[in-house]
Order: sequence, then structure tokens, then C-alpha cells
Amino acid sequence: MMSGRLSESCARHSASPACWRTRAAVAVGGRISLGQCNELRQNNPKGENDQKMSDTLTKDADIRRALHAKRLRKIKAQPDTLVIDELGLAHARSRVDVAVINGCIHGYEIKSAKDNLDRLDSQIDIYRQTLQKLTVVAAPKHIKGIIDHVPQWCGVIAAEQGPRGGISFQVVRNAATNPEIDPVMMAHLLWRDEVIELLNKAGYAPKDLRRPRKQLYEMLCEAMTVREITASIRSFMAQRETWRGRPIHA
Repeated sequence: MMSGRLSESCARHSASPACWRTRAAVAVGGRISLGQCNELRQNNPKGENDQKMSDTLTKDADIRRALHAKRLRKIKAQPDTLVIDELGLAHARSRVDVAVINGCIHGYEIKSAKDNLDRLDSQIDIYRQTLQKLTVVAAPKHIKGIIDHVPQWCGVIAAEQGPRGGISFQVVRNAATNPEIDPVMMAHLLWRDEVIELLNKAGYAPKDLRRPRKQLYEMLCEAMTVREITASIRSFMAQRETWRGRPIHA
């Protein structure tokens, strides 16, 4: 916990975006020194830069480009990894901004300075069922609100825009494995024909393969592990030729 002296020292600056790191550290139970808080204030005396930054609020596209160029560049170079923009989940009930699919399905949800958090709760309801990991990448003004709303296993990254417009990233909390994943909902990322192909290989009779789609997904989860389903999702997505969201890297 922060000391009383530190709390008093930062209280006057808590409304400033320059002290978002302090608020985030408190929200996640972290520690921040008096010297660190003073350094933040010195770098932004009297909030003089706050108005300048508010005049150039980050947009989704700004953060997305920087995320691909900086945070995901090395990941995209791996031959067994897919990185997909706007991946539909639960039969298009929701879309995650960026999905990384390799050994697991890791979604990145972007909340720019021009966004609000009105839909976050409903999005999380879908993400907790369908994604094995989730990281919210957000403008500093959203960090405290996000930490208050997302599960503990959800990662949080602050995307801060510098005076020249560049985006820098600060990890507030790393993503952990989602303990609430629903394998059946995750399997919905596969098309019906793909599920039938997998079930056929698993030895199911032709009559079983004519069952309703919901039952096919349930049968698949009985026949395969989550790891095997994840590998199949990556493989089939890489093979799809007529698909709205072509992978950025395959």
C-alpha cells in the first residue's frame, strides 16, 4: 500500500493523466515510490502537457498500428502463429480487435482515448468464454476503470501517446490463462464443415455428423482436448481461402 505521505503528495495530482501510473499501481496492489511520483509530476509540471495531449486523442487505428509494429512484431515472425484483426467470436456476437493464435488464443481489446468503456462488461462476458488469454490495450485515462472491471487473469497495457504522436506501451499487468474458458464456445471459431472433418477423423459415424451444429461442437469437445482444438483452429484458419478476415500473418 502507498504511505500516507505518498497518498497526500499525489492527491493533488490524481486528476492528471500524468499520474495514471500511480492510480494503476494502487488498483493492482502494486508499489510506487515517492520519488517515482515526483518524477512524474516534474515531467508534467502543473499539467501543462495535458491539454496538448487532449487535443490529439489516440484513435483505435493509432493504437492498432503501434500494437502490430511494436508489441506483436516478433510474434508475427513465428511460423506457427496467426495474427488476425477483428476476429468474430460466438458466431459474430462480438469481435476482438486483434487475436494471436498459436499455442493458445490470445485476444487484444483496444480502448483508445476516443472510446468509452460502456460495452466492456458485455464484451468480457463473451471473451471469458472464448479466449484463453485476454489483454486490454488502452489509453491511460481508461486504465483505472478497466482494472476495476476486468477479471484478475486479464492483462492490461497502457498505450500512451507522446508529443510527436508516437505510441508507447507500458505493461500494467500481464495476462494469465483464463480459468473460465468454455471449450464449446471456443470451438465455435471452427466452421461446421471443419468440425465434421475433425469428427470424421475421430471415427464418428456418418449419421452422427448430421446432428445440429451445437451438438457437433459438444461432440468435438468430447473427442479432443482444448490444446488440440486450438491447434485445429489455427490450422483451418490458415487454410481458409474465402474469408472476410484474412490473417495478417500465416
